[in-house]
Amino acid sequence: MSTANELRLSILEFVHIYNGTTATESLQNMTEMVQLAEQWGFNRYWFTEHHNTTTSMSTSPDLLSLHAAAHTRTIRVGSGGVMLPNHSPLKVMENFTLLEGLYPGRVDLGIGRASGTDGRTMWALLRSQALMEVNDFPEQLDTLLSFFARNFKENHPFSHIHPPGDRSMVPDMFMLGSSEGGLQFALEKGLGFVFAAHLAPQRAIPMLKAYRSNFKPSSYLAEPQSMLATIVITAETAEEAKYIAGPAELMWAQMSTGTINLTFPTPEEAKNHRYTPHEELARERNKDRFVIGSVGQVAEQLRQIAKASLVDEIMIADFYPNQESRKKGHKLLAKELGVLQGK
Repeated sequence: MSTANELRLSILEFVHIYNGTTATESLQNMTEMVQLAEQWGFNRYWFTEHHNTTTSMSTSPDLLSLHAAAHTRTIRVGSGGVMLPNHSPLKVMENFTLLEGLYPGRVDLGIGRASGTDGRTMWALLRSQALMEVNDFPEQLDTLLSFFARNFKENHPFSHIHPPGDRSMVPDMFMLGSSEGGLQFALEKGLGFVFAAHLAPQRAIPMLKAYRSNFKPSSYLAEPQSMLATIVITAETAEEAKYIAGPAELMWAQMSTGTINLTFPTPEEAKNHRYTPHEELARERNKDRFVIGSVGQVAEQLRQIAKASLVDEIMIADFYPNQESRKKGHKLLAKELGVLQGK
């Protein structure tokens, strides 16, 4: 693990459609942001996979990764993650082999175990209602890894499928998780591990410590590689950061009480919102999902989190309410933590 002074930063992009902007503008915002992230010293730029939401354009992390790589030179790009239950392992392998071939040494494949959507949308994605009842993720993961390694046993039905490319065209692979399930797959296969602390904050440190303690070298990794993902919102002052964080806090409180397809409120709308008792309770329970404060406060808190969880990289789940605040926040933090130097 690196020292605290070498803490790396990455961004998890949802391609939010902000209040008052269009889907096209959200994609333009993303393009600008990944270029700035590269300029400011961020290590990776990952895309989520979400479906049936009117507030996010991040439905296809492979396509967005291709676009991001084409508009940058050095920053790593990838999925955070590909929700494997929605996909054919062969197609995922083909797509990421292509990405790795086009941009060697810059591509990450983060793999998720959930569908990332509701049941009806999963049905539409899978084209089969029957498949919704099947929990075959372990088999899917084995199939995906065997396609990359080209090591199916002779009697396997896929042993005579020969995708183009070769074993060198393999992205860096990570299991995503917010529970022990993702951890176990990462350890079993010897993959990198990213814990979604914004989904299960209380489990983050014990799960990430367990990964470090129990990792065994594999053909994919010689040493453990782990990251902690969480929602980070910062500004020059704590007061400004609290104001900017209002929309994200409100959205998460409303999601926690069962509201779906929320529009991204403006900071002023969030400030003026009257929380219901249920929303207020949810907001209080959600506090650990966020790291909010002045840039100095946030940098110190992230150093402490990284030290406790034995990670050397923090992935910022980007819930800033507009393009201006996120550009400012990311740049301030990069400068404070020393990943942006002399700019």
